[in-house]
Amino acid sequence: EIKINNKINNHKKGGRLKFTVIITTAPYGHERAYSALRFALTSLLEGIDINLFLIEDGVYLAKNSQNPSQAPNYLEYLKNCIESGAIVKVCGPCCKARGLNEGDLLEGVILSTMHDLVDFVKESDKVISF
Repeated sequence: EIKINNKINNHKKGGRLKFTVIITTAPYGHERAYSALRFALTSLLEGIDINLFLIEDGVYLAKNSQNPSQAPNYLEYLKNCIESGAIVKVCGPCCKARGLNEGDLLEGVILSTMHDLVDFVKESDKVISF
C-alpha cells in the first residue's frame, strides 16, 4: 500500500492510480498545454487513469477544427487521450465567456461545472495543474 494525499492507494493490489490534470492555458501561445497533454498520454500508457479538466483559456484545447500549420495539433493529442480512456471535462462558464458552445467542442468532451472539478480532485491520487 502507498499513502498518497492522505489516501491509501491499493494499486499494488491491482487497483489503478488516478491523476487529475488541470489545464489552464490556451494551445499554441505557450507550451504548458502541450506538456500537459504529453504528461496525460504518458500516464495513460503507464496504466494510470486520467481525468482532464480544461478551465480558463485551457477550454480552447477542445475547440474543433484546429489546424495549425507550424505547431503540433493539440486537438489530435486530446483525441488520443480520449481514445486511450481519459475522461475530459471542460468548464462550461469558461466556454460561455469565450463564445464557445457544446457544438464547438471535440466529441467526447463534457461541458461541466466547478462541482465536477471538485469531484475529480476528490477521487484522484494526485492532481497536477498546467
